[in-house]
Amino acid sequence: MTYLLPPLNALRAFEAAARHLSFKQAAHELHVTAGAISQQVRLLEERLGVQLFERRTRQVILTSAGETYLAQVRKAFRRLAEATAELKPEGVTAMLHIGLHASFAVDGVRARLARFRRAEPQVAIRISQPAGLHELLEGKVDVVIADRVQRCPGYKCEPLERGFLIGPLGTADCPEIEALRSCLLGDAELERAVTPRASLVAGTAKPRAMTASRRP
Repeated sequence: MTYLLPPLNALRAFEAAARHLSFKQAAHELHVTAGAISQQVRLLEERLGVQLFERRTRQVILTSAGETYLAQVRKAFRRLAEATAELKPEGVTAMLHIGLHASFAVDGVRARLARFRRAEPQVAIRISQPAGLHELLEGKVDVVIADRVQRCPGYKCEPLERGFLIGPLGTADCPEIEALRSCLLGDAELERAVTPRASLVAGTAKPRAMTASRRP
């Protein structure tokens, strides 16, 4: 059976905006602009043919149709999350996808990640190289280990012994990222690679080579 579904990004924008009753806070959570959230919600409303939010001067309020739709969307998201959790290996509850700049050697990072695995055994690790701010902004990786300071609104750039750890403000202080940062600040050093190479700690992923970001 073929399902006629609205765009997933529009549904995510709607659910987050409805939960916060704020396009701005939804944008912060999803690491996009408030304008992008507004556009996605309007796209969804046009697709459905109903108004989901009443837009006021400094807030948004769900319409009766929006409240009814939100309840069903949350149920669908919950079932998707449960189905996805059932597929994860036993003992693993989360996946942390790390983007690594081409100038860093993967072997040097692996040495430090051994400490992370002991501290967070329920979190699976995946490394993609080369990856940078561009991949982070597109949501292809959760955090990036970069070779230089890179500032971007909504993202936190923290110094390491060598390089910098960059992640979204919404998740930069979560326990997994804090544990990763502590491990990267350990005794082992991040070696500089003579030539870039791509490797994975778990799985197979190879995002496209980093291109110039549209933002500084």
